[in-house]
Amino acid sequence: MNSPVLEIKHGAVAYDRPVLRDVNLTVRSGEVVAVLGANGSGKSTMIRAGLGLVPLAEGQVELFGVPLRRFRDWRRIGYVPQRLGAGGGVPATVGEVVSSGRLARRGFPGLLRAGDRQAVAKALAAVDLTDRVHDPVAALSGGQQQRTLIARALAGEPDLLVLDEPTAGVDAKSQEAFAQALRDFVRHGGTVLLVAHELGPLQPVITRAVVVHDGVIAHDGAVPHPAGHHAEPGHDHVHPHAPQDPPSIWGRQ
Repeated sequence: MNSPVLEIKHGAVAYDRPVLRDVNLTVRSGEVVAVLGANGSGKSTMIRAGLGLVPLAEGQVELFGVPLRRFRDWRRIGYVPQRLGAGGGVPATVGEVVSSGRLARRGFPGLLRAGDRQAVAKALAAVDLTDRVHDPVAALSGGQQQRTLIARALAGEPDLLVLDEPTAGVDAKSQEAFAQALRDFVRHGGTVLLVAHELGPLQPVITRAVVVHDGVIAHDGAVPHPAGHHAEPGHDHVHPHAPQDPPSIWGRQ
C-alpha cells in the first residue's frame, strides 16, 4: 500500500459551533481524492485544516509522515484556494503569475534559470495556456484565470496538489483542460486532493470520493453515482461508516 501523504486523525474544528467532528482522513500517494458535500458541510474546512490553514480544536495532522507542527517542506505541496480571481487588479501577465510558482522551489526571487523556465512552460502546456503567456491575467475569462492559478501550483512541481472548488464557475473547455492536467500530474507520480460541488469531466480521473455532511465523513470509497447528487440538500444517503447514521444526512426538512 502506498505511503500516506496527508492524514487527519480525529480532527475537530469549531468556531461559534462545531464545524468538523472526529474526522479521520488518509490520502495516499498516487490517489486522486474528491471531497464532496453540500454548501456548509465542512468540506473546504477539512482540507484547509489538513494544510494548517485552519486550527484544529482536537486531533492532529501529518503531512508526508511528519506532524504538522514540525513540517517545513512546503514546496512539496501546491495549493489552489477557492476561486478569487488571478488578476486581483495587478497588471501581471499569465507568464509572470505562473513563474511566481517557482518561488517555493527557489526560495528567493530573481531571474529564472533554465530549469525554472522549463517547469513554467510545462505547467502552461498542461492547462493549455501556452499561447496566452504574454497576455494580462485580467484580460482572461474566469476559467482561464483559474487555469492560470492551477498552472502556478504545477510550476512548483509539488508532490501533493490541493484544490478547493477548482471547476466552480469554469467553462467546459477549461474543465476538460484541467482534467487532462490532473491525469498528467498523477501519471508522473503526483497526488491530488480536491473539493468539488460537481465532478463533471473530472469524474473519470477520481480514484476515491469522500462525502462530508454536517462536519462528519458520511462516505469514503467509490465515487457515488450520480456524483453531483451529494451536493443537493434534499439528497438522502446513509453510509455504514457514518458516525451516527442519521435518517437524512442531507437535512431534509
